[in-house]
Amino acid sequence: MIDSISWATVTPELLLLGMACAIAIYDLFVTSPMRDATHRLTLLTLAVVAALTAYMASTGEILSGFGGMYVSDPMGNWLKTFAAIAMMVTLIYSRHYAGARGMLRGGELFTLSMFALLGMFVMISGHNFLIIYLGLELLTLSSYALVALRRDDLKATEAAMKYFVLGAMASGFLLYGLSMVYGATGSLDIQTVSQVIAAGVDQPQVLVLGVVFVVAGLAFKLGVVPFHMWVPDVYHGAPTAITLFIGSAPKLAAFAIVIRLLVEGLAPLAFDWQQMLAVLAVVSLLIGNLAAVAQTNIKRMLAFSTIAQMGFMLLALVAGIGLGGDTANMTNAYSAAMFYVVSYVLTTLAVFGVLMLLSREGFESDDINDLAGLNQRSPLYAGIMAACMFSLAGIPPLVGFYAKLSVLQALLSIEGSVYVWLAVYAVMMSLIGAFYYLRVVKIMYFDAPAHNEPISASMEVRTVLSVNGALVLILGLIPGGLIALCAQAVASILI
Repeated sequence: MIDSISWATVTPELLLLGMACAIAIYDLFVTSPMRDATHRLTLLTLAVVAALTAYMASTGEILSGFGGMYVSDPMGNWLKTFAAIAMMVTLIYSRHYAGARGMLRGGELFTLSMFALLGMFVMISGHNFLIIYLGLELLTLSSYALVALRRDDLKATEAAMKYFVLGAMASGFLLYGLSMVYGATGSLDIQTVSQVIAAGVDQPQVLVLGVVFVVAGLAFKLGVVPFHMWVPDVYHGAPTAITLFIGSAPKLAAFAIVIRLLVEGLAPLAFDWQQMLAVLAVVSLLIGNLAAVAQTNIKRMLAFSTIAQMGFMLLALVAGIGLGGDTANMTNAYSAAMFYVVSYVLTTLAVFGVLMLLSREGFESDDINDLAGLNQRSPLYAGIMAACMFSLAGIPPLVGFYAKLSVLQALLSIEGSVYVWLAVYAVMMSLIGAFYYLRVVKIMYFDAPAHNEPISASMEVRTVLSVNGALVLILGLIPGGLIALCAQAVASILI
Protein backbone atom coordinates (compact mmCIF):
# COMPACT_ATOMS: atom_id res chain seq x y z
CA MET A 1 0.00 0.00 0.00
CA ILE A 2 1.34 3.44 -0.95
CA ASP A 3 1.47 5.81 2.02
CA SER A 4 0.32 9.42 2.11
CA ILE A 5 3.89 10.76 1.85
CA SER A 6 4.12 9.25 -1.65
CA TRP A 7 1.16 11.31 -2.78
CA ALA A 8 2.62 14.41 -1.14
CA THR A 9 5.71 14.12 -3.35
CA VAL A 10 3.60 14.29 -6.52
CA THR A 11 1.00 16.91 -5.54
CA PRO A 12 2.18 19.48 -8.14
CA GLU A 13 2.33 16.77 -10.82
CA LEU A 14 -1.19 15.54 -10.06
CA LEU A 15 -2.52 19.09 -10.20
CA LEU A 16 -0.74 19.75 -13.49
CA LEU A 17 -1.90 16.46 -15.04
CA GLY A 18 -5.50 16.91 -13.92
CA MET A 19 -5.72 20.48 -15.19
CA ALA A 20 -4.00 19.63 -18.49
CA CYS A 21 -6.64 16.96 -19.16
CA ALA A 22 -9.47 19.24 -18.01
CA ILE A 23 -8.27 22.16 -20.16
CA ALA A 24 -7.88 19.87 -23.19
CA ILE A 25 -11.54 18.84 -22.83
CA TYR A 26 -12.75 22.36 -22.02
CA ASP A 27 -10.97 23.76 -25.08
CA LEU A 28 -13.25 21.69 -27.33
CA PHE A 29 -16.03 24.12 -26.47
CA VAL A 30 -13.96 27.33 -26.80
CA THR A 31 -14.86 29.34 -29.91
CA SER A 32 -12.56 32.36 -29.47
CA PRO A 33 -9.88 32.37 -32.23
CA MET A 34 -7.29 33.53 -29.67
CA ARG A 35 -8.31 30.86 -27.13
CA ASP A 36 -8.84 33.50 -24.42
CA ALA A 37 -10.39 31.20 -21.80
CA THR A 38 -7.89 28.39 -22.47
CA HIS A 39 -5.02 30.87 -22.19
CA ARG A 40 -6.26 32.26 -18.86
CA LEU A 41 -6.94 28.82 -17.39
CA THR A 42 -3.49 27.60 -18.40
CA LEU A 43 -1.76 30.62 -16.87
CA LEU A 44 -3.81 30.27 -13.68
CA THR A 45 -2.86 26.60 -13.42
CA LEU A 46 0.82 27.33 -13.95
CA ALA A 47 0.72 30.13 -11.37
CA VAL A 48 -0.85 27.83 -8.77
CA VAL A 49 1.66 25.07 -9.55
CA ALA A 50 4.57 27.54 -9.27
CA ALA A 51 3.26 28.83 -5.92
CA LEU A 52 2.82 25.27 -4.63
CA THR A 53 6.32 24.15 -5.62
CA ALA A 54 7.82 27.35 -4.19
CA TYR A 55 6.04 26.71 -0.89
CA MET A 56 7.28 23.09 -0.83
CA ALA A 57 10.81 24.30 -1.56
CA SER A 58 10.70 26.97 1.15
CA THR A 59 9.84 24.39 3.83
CA GLY A 60 13.15 22.63 3.20
CA GLU A 61 11.50 19.21 3.55
CA ILE A 62 12.87 16.21 1.69
CA LEU A 63 10.19 13.64 0.92
CA SER A 64 10.69 10.29 -0.76
CA GLY A 65 7.78 8.31 -2.14
CA PHE A 66 6.83 5.29 -4.21
CA GLY A 67 9.62 3.14 -2.82
CA GLY A 68 12.25 5.85 -3.26
CA MET A 69 11.54 6.25 -6.99
CA TYR A 70 10.36 9.85 -6.60
CA VAL A 71 11.74 12.60 -4.37
CA SER A 72 10.61 16.07 -3.40
CA ASP A 73 13.57 18.17 -2.26
CA PRO A 74 14.39 21.90 -2.25
CA MET A 75 16.57 21.74 -5.38
CA GLY A 76 13.92 19.92 -7.37
CA ASN A 77 11.09 22.13 -6.16
CA TRP A 78 12.92 25.38 -6.92
CA LEU A 79 13.75 24.11 -10.41
CA LYS A 80 10.06 23.21 -10.87
CA THR A 81 9.09 26.70 -9.74
CA PHE A 82 11.46 28.34 -12.22
CA ALA A 83 10.29 25.98 -14.99
CA ALA A 84 6.60 26.75 -14.34
CA ILE A 85 7.29 30.50 -14.33
CA ALA A 86 9.34 30.19 -17.53
CA MET A 87 6.45 28.33 -19.16
CA MET A 88 4.01 31.05 -18.06
CA VAL A 89 6.22 33.76 -19.55
CA THR A 90 6.66 31.73 -22.75
CA LEU A 91 2.89 31.41 -23.24
CA ILE A 92 2.33 35.12 -22.51
CA TYR A 93 4.94 36.15 -25.09
CA SER A 94 3.76 33.57 -27.63
CA ARG A 95 0.01 34.01 -27.71
CA HIS A 96 -0.29 36.84 -30.23
CA TYR A 97 2.51 35.41 -32.39
CA ALA A 98 0.88 31.97 -32.42
CA GLY A 99 -2.59 33.37 -33.12
CA ALA A 100 -1.36 35.35 -36.14
CA ARG A 101 0.12 32.16 -37.63
CA GLY A 102 -2.84 29.85 -37.19
CA MET A 103 -1.30 27.93 -34.28
CA LEU A 104 -4.33 28.56 -32.06
CA ARG A 105 -6.97 26.84 -34.18
CA GLY A 106 -7.07 24.39 -31.30
CA GLY A 107 -5.70 24.40 -27.78
CA GLU A 108 -2.78 22.10 -28.58
CA LEU A 109 -0.19 24.80 -27.87
CA PHE A 110 -1.41 25.08 -24.28
CA THR A 111 -2.08 21.42 -23.53
CA LEU A 112 1.16 20.19 -25.11
CA SER A 113 3.08 22.84 -23.16
CA MET A 114 1.50 21.59 -19.92
CA PHE A 115 2.31 17.97 -20.71
CA ALA A 116 5.88 18.99 -21.60
CA LEU A 117 6.12 20.77 -18.24
CA LEU A 118 4.81 17.62 -16.54
CA GLY A 119 7.62 15.69 -18.23
CA MET A 120 10.13 18.23 -16.88
CA PHE A 121 8.72 17.80 -13.37
CA VAL A 122 9.11 14.02 -13.59
CA MET A 123 12.68 14.41 -14.87
CA ILE A 124 13.51 16.80 -12.05
CA SER A 125 12.15 14.63 -9.21
CA GLY A 126 12.77 11.15 -10.60
CA HIS A 127 15.10 9.05 -8.45
CA ASN A 128 14.93 5.92 -10.55
CA PHE A 129 16.33 5.36 -14.03
CA LEU A 130 12.96 4.37 -15.52
CA ILE A 131 11.09 7.29 -13.94
CA ILE A 132 13.64 9.78 -15.29
CA TYR A 133 13.42 8.20 -18.72
CA LEU A 134 9.62 8.31 -18.60
CA GLY A 135 9.72 12.06 -17.88
CA LEU A 136 12.29 12.61 -20.61
CA GLU A 137 10.12 10.88 -23.22
CA LEU A 138 7.03 12.83 -22.17
CA LEU A 139 8.96 16.07 -22.65
CA THR A 140 10.55 15.12 -25.96
CA LEU A 141 7.38 13.73 -27.56
CA SER A 142 5.51 16.91 -26.61
CA SER A 143 8.40 18.98 -27.99
CA TYR A 144 8.35 17.15 -31.35
CA ALA A 145 4.64 17.90 -31.70
CA LEU A 146 5.10 21.56 -30.75
CA VAL A 147 7.87 22.07 -33.32
CA ALA A 148 5.59 20.63 -36.03
CA LEU A 149 2.53 22.58 -34.86
CA ARG A 150 2.50 24.66 -38.07
CA ARG A 151 1.76 21.73 -40.36
CA ASP A 152 1.78 23.90 -43.49
CA ASP A 153 5.27 25.30 -42.77
CA LEU A 154 7.96 23.28 -44.55
CA LYS A 155 10.77 24.60 -42.34
CA ALA A 156 8.93 23.66 -39.16
CA THR A 157 8.10 20.19 -40.48
CA GLU A 158 11.73 19.62 -41.51
CA ALA A 159 12.95 20.82 -38.10
CA ALA A 160 10.53 18.46 -36.35
CA MET A 161 11.77 15.49 -38.40
CA LYS A 162 15.42 16.28 -37.66
CA TYR A 163 14.60 16.77 -33.98
CA PHE A 164 12.70 13.47 -33.87
CA VAL A 165 15.39 11.39 -35.60
CA LEU A 166 18.30 12.79 -33.60
CA GLY A 167 16.25 12.81 -30.39
CA ALA A 168 15.42 9.14 -30.83
CA MET A 169 19.11 8.37 -31.32
CA ALA A 170 20.04 10.31 -28.18
CA SER A 171 17.31 8.56 -26.18
CA GLY A 172 18.76 5.27 -27.37
CA PHE A 173 22.21 6.31 -26.16
CA LEU A 174 20.87 7.25 -22.75
CA LEU A 175 18.70 4.15 -22.37
CA TYR A 176 21.53 1.85 -23.47
CA GLY A 177 23.90 3.50 -21.01
CA LEU A 178 21.40 3.18 -18.17
CA SER A 179 20.84 -0.49 -19.05
CA MET A 180 24.59 -1.13 -18.82
CA VAL A 181 24.75 0.62 -15.44
CA TYR A 182 21.83 -1.56 -14.34
CA GLY A 183 23.62 -4.66 -15.60
CA ALA A 184 26.74 -3.77 -13.61
CA THR A 185 24.98 -2.74 -10.39
CA GLY A 186 21.75 -4.74 -10.42
CA SER A 187 19.59 -1.75 -9.51
CA LEU A 188 17.61 1.04 -11.14
CA ASP A 189 17.44 3.12 -7.97
CA ILE A 190 19.86 6.06 -8.03
CA GLN A 191 20.82 5.86 -4.36
CA THR A 192 21.35 2.10 -4.50
CA VAL A 193 23.45 2.42 -7.67
CA SER A 194 25.72 4.93 -5.93
CA GLN A 195 26.16 2.64 -2.92
CA VAL A 196 26.91 -0.42 -5.07
CA ILE A 197 29.49 1.45 -7.16
CA ALA A 198 31.17 2.80 -4.02
CA ALA A 199 31.43 -0.75 -2.64
CA GLY A 200 32.89 -2.07 -5.89
CA VAL A 201 31.41 -3.95 -8.86
CA ASP A 202 32.49 -7.14 -10.61
CA GLN A 203 32.49 -5.62 -14.11
CA PRO A 204 33.92 -2.09 -13.93
CA GLN A 205 34.53 -1.98 -17.70
CA VAL A 206 30.81 -2.43 -18.40
CA LEU A 207 30.02 0.28 -15.86
CA VAL A 208 32.43 2.80 -17.38
CA LEU A 209 31.13 2.09 -20.88
CA GLY A 210 27.62 2.67 -19.57
CA VAL A 211 28.71 6.02 -18.17
CA VAL A 212 30.04 7.01 -21.62
CA PHE A 213 26.63 6.38 -23.20
CA VAL A 214 24.83 8.16 -20.36
CA VAL A 215 27.02 11.25 -20.78
CA ALA A 216 26.42 11.15 -24.55
CA GLY A 217 22.65 11.10 -24.01
CA LEU A 218 22.81 13.94 -21.51
CA ALA A 219 25.06 15.95 -23.83
CA PHE A 220 22.39 15.78 -26.53
CA LYS A 221 19.72 17.08 -24.17
CA LEU A 222 22.01 19.96 -23.19
CA GLY A 223 22.87 20.57 -26.85
CA VAL A 224 26.67 20.53 -26.49
CA VAL A 225 29.27 19.52 -29.08
CA PRO A 226 29.48 16.97 -30.68
CA PHE A 227 25.78 16.25 -30.04
CA HIS A 228 24.68 19.73 -31.09
CA MET A 229 23.62 19.10 -34.69
CA TRP A 230 19.92 19.50 -33.96
CA VAL A 231 20.17 22.82 -32.11
CA PRO A 232 20.70 25.37 -34.95
CA ASP A 233 18.31 23.58 -37.32
CA VAL A 234 15.51 23.28 -34.77
CA TYR A 235 16.00 26.82 -33.46
CA HIS A 236 15.88 28.15 -37.03
CA GLY A 237 13.09 25.99 -38.41
CA ALA A 238 10.69 26.01 -35.49
CA PRO A 239 8.26 28.92 -35.02
CA THR A 240 9.89 31.53 -32.76
CA ALA A 241 7.37 30.78 -30.00
CA ILE A 242 8.45 27.13 -29.96
CA THR A 243 12.13 28.08 -30.22
CA LEU A 244 11.64 30.06 -27.02
CA PHE A 245 10.04 27.03 -25.37
CA ILE A 246 12.90 24.71 -26.37
CA GLY A 247 15.56 27.19 -25.28
CA SER A 248 14.17 27.98 -21.84
CA ALA A 249 12.44 25.66 -19.33
CA PRO A 250 13.82 22.33 -20.68
CA LYS A 251 17.35 23.52 -19.87
CA LEU A 252 16.36 23.49 -16.19
CA ALA A 253 15.14 19.90 -16.48
CA ALA A 254 18.28 18.88 -18.38
CA PHE A 255 20.42 20.34 -15.60
CA ALA A 256 18.35 18.40 -13.05
CA ILE A 257 18.87 15.01 -14.68
CA VAL A 258 22.60 15.69 -15.00
CA ILE A 259 22.67 16.25 -11.23
CA ARG A 260 20.44 13.23 -10.50
CA LEU A 261 22.30 10.78 -12.72
CA LEU A 262 25.91 11.93 -12.48
CA VAL A 263 26.19 13.63 -9.09
CA GLU A 264 23.75 11.55 -7.06
CA GLY A 265 23.93 8.24 -8.94
CA LEU A 266 27.42 8.04 -10.42
CA ALA A 267 29.39 10.17 -7.96
CA PRO A 268 31.97 7.40 -7.26
CA LEU A 269 32.84 7.56 -10.98
CA ALA A 270 33.21 11.34 -10.95
CA PHE A 271 36.82 11.14 -12.13
CA ASP A 272 35.64 9.46 -15.34
CA TRP A 273 32.59 11.55 -16.22
CA GLN A 274 34.20 14.85 -15.22
CA GLN A 275 36.94 14.30 -17.79
CA MET A 276 34.29 13.74 -20.44
CA LEU A 277 32.40 16.86 -19.38
CA ALA A 278 35.63 18.87 -19.53
CA VAL A 279 36.21 17.81 -23.15
CA LEU A 280 32.58 18.57 -24.05
CA ALA A 281 32.87 22.01 -22.42
CA VAL A 282 36.10 22.91 -24.22
CA VAL A 283 34.89 21.97 -27.71
CA SER A 284 31.42 23.48 -27.11
CA LEU A 285 32.91 26.83 -26.14
CA LEU A 286 35.15 26.83 -29.20
CA ILE A 287 32.70 25.65 -31.87
CA GLY A 288 29.67 27.42 -30.40
CA ASN A 289 31.35 30.82 -30.28
CA LEU A 290 33.19 30.57 -33.61
CA ALA A 291 30.11 29.35 -35.46
CA ALA A 292 27.93 32.08 -33.93
CA VAL A 293 30.25 34.78 -35.31
CA ALA A 294 29.47 33.67 -38.87
CA GLN A 295 25.67 33.71 -38.52
CA THR A 296 23.36 36.31 -40.05
CA ASN A 297 20.18 34.65 -38.82
CA ILE A 298 19.66 35.67 -35.19
CA LYS A 299 17.92 32.43 -34.24
CA ARG A 300 20.86 30.39 -35.52
CA MET A 301 23.23 32.80 -33.78
CA LEU A 302 21.37 32.26 -30.51
CA ALA A 303 21.44 28.50 -31.13
CA PHE A 304 25.23 28.43 -31.36
CA SER A 305 25.31 30.85 -28.44
CA THR A 306 23.31 28.30 -26.43
CA ILE A 307 25.88 25.62 -27.26
CA ALA A 308 28.64 27.87 -25.91
CA GLN A 309 26.61 28.86 -22.85
CA MET A 310 25.91 25.22 -21.94
CA GLY A 311 29.62 24.49 -22.40
CA PHE A 312 30.39 27.23 -19.89
CA MET A 313 27.89 25.72 -17.46
CA LEU A 314 29.57 22.30 -17.77
CA LEU A 315 32.79 23.83 -16.44
CA ALA A 316 31.06 24.26 -13.08
CA LEU A 317 30.18 20.55 -13.03
CA VAL A 318 33.82 19.79 -13.82
CA ALA A 319 34.86 21.86 -10.80
CA GLY A 320 32.68 19.89 -8.35
CA ILE A 321 35.14 17.07 -7.80
CA GLY A 322 34.20 16.25 -4.21
CA LEU A 323 36.10 12.96 -4.27
CA GLY A 324 37.51 13.56 -0.82
CA GLY A 325 34.11 14.23 0.72
CA ASP A 326 34.47 17.99 0.38
CA THR A 327 30.77 18.84 0.22
CA ALA A 328 31.50 22.57 0.55
CA ASN A 329 33.40 22.50 -2.74
CA MET A 330 30.68 20.45 -4.40
CA THR A 331 27.98 22.81 -3.17
CA ASN A 332 29.90 25.82 -4.48
CA ALA A 333 30.40 24.28 -7.93
CA TYR A 334 26.96 22.78 -8.49
CA SER A 335 25.15 25.84 -7.14
CA ALA A 336 27.20 27.94 -9.60
CA ALA A 337 25.94 25.67 -12.39
CA MET A 338 22.35 26.02 -11.18
CA PHE A 339 22.68 29.81 -10.92
CA TYR A 340 24.12 29.88 -14.43
CA VAL A 341 21.23 27.89 -15.92
CA VAL A 342 18.57 29.96 -14.15
CA SER A 343 20.14 33.26 -15.27
CA TYR A 344 20.52 31.95 -18.82
CA VAL A 345 16.84 30.97 -19.00
CA LEU A 346 15.79 34.35 -17.58
CA THR A 347 17.77 36.19 -20.26
CA THR A 348 16.65 33.92 -23.11
CA LEU A 349 13.00 34.58 -22.28
CA ALA A 350 13.45 38.33 -22.75
CA VAL A 351 15.46 37.96 -25.97
CA PHE A 352 12.84 35.86 -27.74
CA GLY A 353 10.06 37.98 -26.27
CA VAL A 354 11.46 40.99 -28.14
CA LEU A 355 11.96 38.96 -31.34
CA MET A 356 8.32 37.89 -31.30
CA LEU A 357 7.20 41.48 -30.84
CA LEU A 358 9.18 42.45 -33.94
CA SER A 359 7.58 39.66 -35.96
CA ARG A 360 4.29 40.35 -37.64
CA GLU A 361 1.87 38.43 -39.80
CA GLY A 362 3.67 37.17 -42.88
CA PHE A 363 7.07 38.32 -41.59
CA GLU A 364 9.51 36.60 -39.26
CA SER A 365 12.04 38.78 -37.48
CA ASP A 366 14.81 36.21 -37.56
CA ASP A 367 17.58 38.09 -39.34
CA ILE A 368 20.03 40.17 -37.35
CA ASN A 369 19.46 43.12 -39.69
CA ASP A 370 15.75 43.07 -38.82
CA LEU A 371 16.81 44.65 -35.52
CA ALA A 372 18.34 47.65 -37.29
CA GLY A 373 17.32 50.94 -35.74
CA LEU A 374 15.24 49.31 -33.02
CA ASN A 375 16.18 52.10 -30.61
CA GLN A 376 14.47 54.62 -32.88
CA ARG A 377 11.31 52.52 -33.06
CA SER A 378 11.17 51.60 -29.37
CA PRO A 379 13.86 52.64 -26.85
CA LEU A 380 12.27 50.34 -24.23
CA TYR A 381 12.54 47.14 -26.27
CA ALA A 382 15.99 48.11 -27.56
CA GLY A 383 17.12 48.65 -23.97
CA ILE A 384 15.78 45.27 -22.89
CA MET A 385 17.47 43.52 -25.81
CA ALA A 386 20.74 45.37 -25.18
CA ALA A 387 20.68 44.40 -21.49
CA CYS A 388 20.16 40.77 -22.48
CA MET A 389 22.99 40.84 -25.01
CA PHE A 390 25.35 42.40 -22.46
CA SER A 391 24.25 39.79 -19.91
CA LEU A 392 24.90 36.88 -22.28
CA ALA A 393 28.29 38.39 -23.06
CA GLY A 394 29.10 38.50 -19.34
CA ILE A 395 29.39 42.26 -18.97
CA PRO A 396 28.79 43.73 -15.46
CA PRO A 397 26.62 44.60 -13.66
CA LEU A 398 24.13 42.24 -15.33
CA VAL A 399 23.19 38.79 -14.08
CA GLY A 400 25.18 37.01 -16.81
CA PHE A 401 28.40 38.51 -15.47
CA TYR A 402 27.87 37.06 -12.01
CA ALA A 403 26.84 33.72 -13.51
CA LYS A 404 30.14 33.50 -15.37
CA LEU A 405 32.06 34.82 -12.37
CA SER A 406 30.60 32.15 -10.09
CA VAL A 407 31.66 29.41 -12.51
CA LEU A 408 35.18 30.83 -12.79
CA GLN A 409 35.45 31.10 -9.00
CA ALA A 410 34.41 27.45 -8.69
CA LEU A 411 37.14 26.46 -11.15
CA LEU A 412 39.84 28.54 -9.47
CA SER A 413 38.96 27.17 -6.03
CA ILE A 414 40.31 23.75 -7.11
CA GLU A 415 44.02 23.11 -6.83
CA GLY A 416 45.69 22.21 -10.10
CA SER A 417 46.96 24.10 -13.12
CA VAL A 418 44.45 22.43 -15.42
CA TYR A 419 41.58 24.26 -13.71
CA VAL A 420 43.40 27.56 -14.03
CA TRP A 421 43.87 26.95 -17.74
CA LEU A 422 40.20 26.01 -18.11
CA ALA A 423 39.26 29.32 -16.49
CA VAL A 424 41.61 31.27 -18.78
CA TYR A 425 40.25 29.41 -21.81
CA ALA A 426 36.67 30.18 -20.77
CA VAL A 427 37.47 33.89 -20.49
CA MET A 428 39.11 33.89 -23.94
CA MET A 429 36.06 32.20 -25.46
CA SER A 430 33.82 34.75 -23.74
CA LEU A 431 35.74 37.52 -25.49
CA ILE A 432 34.93 35.92 -28.84
CA GLY A 433 31.32 35.64 -27.76
CA ALA A 434 31.20 39.31 -26.84
CA PHE A 435 31.77 40.18 -30.53
CA TYR A 436 28.52 38.74 -31.88
CA TYR A 437 26.48 39.92 -28.89
CA LEU A 438 27.77 43.48 -29.19
CA ARG A 439 27.20 43.37 -32.95
CA VAL A 440 23.48 43.08 -32.23
CA VAL A 441 23.64 46.12 -29.94
CA LYS A 442 25.51 48.11 -32.59
CA ILE A 443 22.87 47.28 -35.22
CA MET A 444 20.02 48.28 -32.90
CA TYR A 445 21.49 51.65 -31.95
CA PHE A 446 23.58 52.80 -34.90
CA ASP A 447 22.01 51.36 -38.07
CA ALA A 448 19.06 52.90 -39.90
CA PRO A 449 15.77 51.10 -39.27
CA ALA A 450 14.74 48.66 -41.97
CA HIS A 451 11.08 49.00 -41.01
CA ASN A 452 9.16 51.92 -39.56
CA GLU A 453 6.02 50.10 -38.50
CA PRO A 454 5.06 50.75 -34.87
CA ILE A 455 5.67 47.89 -32.48
CA SER A 456 2.37 46.99 -30.85
CA ALA A 457 2.04 44.79 -27.77
CA SER A 458 -0.65 44.11 -25.22
CA MET A 459 -0.36 45.52 -21.71
CA GLU A 460 0.20 41.97 -20.44
CA VAL A 461 3.21 41.43 -22.72
CA ARG A 462 4.68 44.90 -22.09
CA THR A 463 4.45 44.44 -18.33
CA VAL A 464 5.95 40.95 -18.25
CA LEU A 465 8.71 41.86 -20.71
CA SER A 466 9.61 44.97 -18.69
CA VAL A 467 9.78 42.93 -15.47
CA ASN A 468 11.81 40.26 -17.28
CA GLY A 469 14.32 42.83 -18.52
CA ALA A 470 14.46 44.54 -15.12
CA LEU A 471 15.28 41.24 -13.40
CA VAL A 472 18.29 40.77 -15.71
CA LEU A 473 19.65 44.01 -14.24
CA ILE A 474 18.38 43.69 -10.65
CA LEU A 475 19.71 40.15 -10.18
CA GLY A 476 23.04 41.43 -11.50
CA LEU A 477 23.13 44.29 -9.00
CA ILE A 478 22.00 42.13 -6.05
CA PRO A 479 22.68 38.49 -6.99
CA GLY A 480 23.21 37.34 -3.40
CA GLY A 481 19.64 36.15 -2.83
CA LEU A 482 19.49 33.88 -5.87
CA ILE A 483 23.02 32.61 -5.30
CA ALA A 484 22.17 31.72 -1.68
CA LEU A 485 18.95 30.04 -2.79
CA CYS A 486 20.85 27.88 -5.31
CA ALA A 487 23.49 27.02 -2.69
CA GLN A 488 20.88 25.93 -0.15
CA ALA A 489 19.00 23.94 -2.77
CA VAL A 490 22.10 22.05 -3.92
CA ALA A 491 23.31 21.51 -0.35
CA SER A 492 20.06 19.67 0.42
CA ILE A 493 20.95 16.84 -1.97
CA LEU A 494 24.57 16.55 -0.82
CA ILE A 495 23.81 15.95 2.86
